[in-house]
Amino acid sequence: MFHPSIAEITVEGILHALADPVRVAIYADIVSQECSQNCSTFLTVSNKAIPKSTLSQHFRELREAGLIRGERRGVEVHNTSRCTELEQRFPGLIRAIVNAHAIQSRDEAQGKKRAAQRTARRALTNK
Repeated sequence: MFHPSIAEITVEGILHALADPVRVAIYADIVSQECSQNCSTFLTVSNKAIPKSTLSQHFRELREAGLIRGERRGVEVHNTSRCTELEQRFPGLIRAIVNAHAIQSRDEAQGKKRAAQRTARRALTNK
């Protein structure tokens, strides 16, 4: 498996890898965990089923951008964040991106909840 050296990792590569909503959700989850995560953990991301072949491509993008390190254990690949290394190269960058993703996710969830409440109220008034 290809893992770039810390010197080969670029801000552009990180931002490109995390521009995809599924990848940023996967990465935010990996960052929040104390232990490595296997790929099968992410068969559902943001309440969406992700095919294994698509998931493999997302993990490849994250790995090639230098965001995660994959370690083969039998037939599974376990993934860990390279936050400590990345913090040394780009201080505050990963923390800022993960925090921004958390804020965005929270806002989207609140928006969906409000929309569902409005729909429920309309249904009650139309009866």
